[in-house]
Amino acid sequence: MPVEDHATFNILLVEDNSGDIMLMKEVLSGSRFSTHLDVVTDGIEAIEFLGRKDKYHNAVKPDIIILDLTLPRMGGHDALKEIKGNPVLKMIPVIVFTGSEAPEDIKNAYISCANCYVTKPIGLEQLERKLRIIEEFWFGIAKIPSKMGMIELTCERPK
Repeated sequence: MPVEDHATFNILLVEDNSGDIMLMKEVLSGSRFSTHLDVVTDGIEAIEFLGRKDKYHNAVKPDIIILDLTLPRMGGHDALKEIKGNPVLKMIPVIVFTGSEAPEDIKNAYISCANCYVTKPIGLEQLERKLRIIEEFWFGIAKIPSKMGMIELTCERPK
C-alpha cells in the first residue's frame, strides 16, 4: 500500500544496545515508509543532537524520537524531562521503547510527557513485530506535528 505523503520521516533512536540498533535499521530498511535514522547511544548525546551542538551542528530535527530508558551517562528519564521541558523540542513525539515493565518507570515516563510507552519483548520475532506496529501507527496513522507544519507550537497544561 503506497504512502500518500512521500515525505521522509526523520527518526532519532536513543539506544545503546547494538542488537536493538541493528534490528531497528533492518526493520526500517524494509519499510513502506521513507525514513532516515540517526542513532545516539546516551541521553547526553541525544540532547547535544537535538540542540545541534558540536559534532551535531548539521543534525536534522527528528520527526519522532525513540528512547530507551536504560542509557549510560544520562538516562532516558532525564533526557525525556529535558526534551519535554524545552519549548522548541517538546512537540516532537517521544516513544519510550525499553525493557522495563516497572510501574514506576511507566508512571514517570508519562509524568514527563512521553507520548507512549512500549516494553521491548524478549525474542527477535516479537521485537520486530512491535517495531513494525510502532512504525505503522506513527507513520501511517498518527499525525506528526512536524509533518503538518506545526514547527514550534506549545502544549499548555490546564491550570
